[in-house]
Amino acid sequence: MRSTPQASRVALKPPGSVAGFVDGAWWPRSLDLAAELPSLLAALADRLERAGRVTFNLTAWKPPARRLSVDGKDVRLEGFRTQHANTLTVIGTDRRTRLTLLVIPPATDSAHAYQVLEAAAERDNVDGPDALLRDRAGSATQRWETEGGRLQRV
Repeated sequence: MRSTPQASRVALKPPGSVAGFVDGAWWPRSLDLAAELPSLLAALADRLERAGRVTFNLTAWKPPARRLSVDGKDVRLEGFRTQHANTLTVIGTDRRTRLTLLVIPPATDSAHAYQVLEAAAERDNVDGPDALLRDRAGSATQRWETEGGRLQRV
């Protein structure tokens, strides 16, 4: 089931989609992970019965506690310097179910953020975080120029 980005600021690929780098995207309102996670986990409840662990980049968020109580259940928070700064992984208590989400920076303008939410949730999208976060309006020109083409300005 695909979430409506305007309602929850979360969008997921449909079940059975090509995994790619991310399973969807999340646009938090702040960099306070402890304050933002309860609403994220509630939005993921249809796809992930219960979260047991969340991994994130240590330098991307305000440092949270190592555990967070959500609806009376503990969720372990584990920060890593090696995890991409714009991703977060939610792992179910069964340790098999996991969702890796692109994290859209809170300060992103809404039009661009909603474009990124939609792109990350496309069934066959396999783009990585950097490609997804790039301004999609200019991405064709950027791709052309990085692949050796040059636009001539007249």
